[in-house]
Amino acid sequence: MNSSIAWLELLTRKETWTWFSDVPLKILLTIVLAVATRWVLHRVIHRAVGLAISRGERADRTTTQRVFAHATGWDHDRHKQRLETLGTILRSAVTIVIGLIAILTVMALLGIPLAPLLASAGVGGVALGFGAQSLVKDFLSGIFMIMEDQYGVGDLIDTGVATGTVTDVSLRITTLRDGNGVTWHIRNGEILRIGNRSQGWAMTMVDLPIAYDAMPEKAIRALKEMVAAFAADPDWDGKVLDVPEVLGVESIVGSTMILRVMAKCKAGEEFSVQRELRLLGKQALDRAGVPGPPVSVIPSSGGTP
Repeated sequence: MNSSIAWLELLTRKETWTWFSDVPLKILLTIVLAVATRWVLHRVIHRAVGLAISRGERADRTTTQRVFAHATGWDHDRHKQRLETLGTILRSAVTIVIGLIAILTVMALLGIPLAPLLASAGVGGVALGFGAQSLVKDFLSGIFMIMEDQYGVGDLIDTGVATGTVTDVSLRITTLRDGNGVTWHIRNGEILRIGNRSQGWAMTMVDLPIAYDAMPEKAIRALKEMVAAFAADPDWDGKVLDVPEVLGVESIVGSTMILRVMAKCKAGEEFSVQRELRLLGKQALDRAGVPGPPVSVIPSSGGTP
């Protein structure tokens, strides 16, 4: 006990500073520098993401520009979601890289041999890579899927495995709900192709049957007047991108002649546009006096069931 006290009395302030200014101070500076670097990079990423999102907030776009922005992934909601996800990925990557460098630097300052440790980590990484290659594939596919904006929440997509509306997107799993209400969880690495029915525009076709002996010129003229009025209707502004085209006689089957109308519309609106064109086409043909196809009558057997 007396020897310990005597040793402490002999330990001068200069010797204490000499000891602290060697390894302990270097370790402390390494930790402080790592924390400061992480904070600065996180702030830079946050500012960059916020600036990119603010550039996408444009309310003065025309209908065509809004559709084009949605098709290319630059409409505000999709653009914001994608940038926030990429910002999260970048912040996580920065934290992992800086933390790993700081740990290795501290270990080197403490005199711990890094060569055997790195060799063991390399062997373990190879073994882990073989065992978790499907997981790595899922994450890489998710990163590129988000960067390329192949689809987003709310899109109607066909993954080959299932078709439905996307309800959630993560780096590993895509969740969608099909028309029957079934929720599908699909690993991103298992998606080999994507059919996105919500981006950009869609084409819809309507077939209107008339009688074989009707005058097609009269019917086509009535349909052209109908589609012109339909395209000018403000209720359908933004849903129909151009004046629908009357293609003419599509086919003749028995005593029925088929006239076809094709319309370019916003993605997701093709079914409502199709129903409206079918209704308006029927009314226009009736007003023009164009007869419909003959009604097939099933003869009764005359018996009582």
